Amino acid sequence: MSLAVGWYTTARGAGSRGMFLAVRDAIAAGTLDAHFAHVFCNREPGEDVATDEFFDLVRDAGAPLVTLSSVRFRRDHGGERSRPDAPLPEWRAAYDAEVARLVDPHGAQVGVLAGYMLIFTPDFVSQHPIVNLHPALPGGPAGTWREVIRHLIRTQADESGAMIHLAIPEVDAGPVAACCRYTIRGGEFDALWRDLGEATALDDAAIEASPLFARIRAAQMAVEAPLLVSALQAFADGRMRALPGRIVDAEGNDAPPLDLTADVEARLAHGE
Repeated sequence: MSLAVGWYTTARGAGSRGMFLAVRDAIAAGTLDAHFAHVFCNREPGEDVATDEFFDLVRDAGAPLVTLSSVRFRRDHGGERSRPDAPLPEWRAAYDAEVARLVDPHGAQVGVLAGYMLIFTPDFVSQHPIVNLHPALPGGPAGTWREVIRHLIRTQADESGAMIHLAIPEVDAGPVAACCRYTIRGGEFDALWRDLGEATALDDAAIEASPLFARIRAAQMAVEAPLLVSALQAFADGRMRALPGRIVDAEGNDAPPLDLTADVEARLAHGE
């Protein structure tokens, strides 16, 4: 049996769409033994043009599409908007309970967060194993991809990477399932480092305007989709399993992160 993948997205941007297409294409090419158990979106048809275009891709892929508008649900329940660094409003628990009711019959073995713009409630992630991608190595910089790159430049790092980690109630703190690494030294990188000069003297805007920042971003983006595909294949192979709150190996023991750098490089070499 192929791996049953649940997909969670708001589908508002090219990045999340690209991740979906990478997984779809790997399944079609036979390099990923998986299928979409469901694709869930917190927008409904007619809410946004970009999301509606994504829905067409989902239907063309033959994947079950499940939608529930979080905006409509909040308004119907008289709820407040979520605020950064504040507890989730009460309506969110009811919303996630309804999401669970809708997706559970589809039987996903592992979920993927791909541009999903809500934070799941603790009850949901405690019952549904879901992975997320973070654009840094385990133990590396936290925060958004912009914050990660700024940190790499300011600390004059030699390498970076990306990791797939399990979603838990604490944001971006779940156990790491897999990772890959890439160098940001040598070749064209060295000239860009020299041209930038002393990064500690630059503000955020100056660093983000630099060619070095753009080059690291390109390297970062290049590995993300292949890493996700390789990690899903590792789940499909049984090299690891996602359980609520745990990543385990074939024997059921807590598993250290798989270094999938070689797998990712092979997929990149084959244009995947």
